[in-house]
Amino acid sequence: MKNYVSLLMLLGFFAMIALPLTGCGKKGSPKPPGPPSKVTYPRAYPEIE
Repeated sequence: MKNYVSLLMLLGFFAMIALPLTGCGKKGSPKPPGPPSKVTYPRAYPEIE
């Protein structure tokens, strides 16, 4: 019984450490929304027109 309790506590500890880290994964490079012909970034600032 004591072994099961310590195993459960160990698994709970690893779950508390691992679960928050799963949200840190990168899905890919950011892409601007919309069609490429309408994307105005990157551009120089300040814009003088």
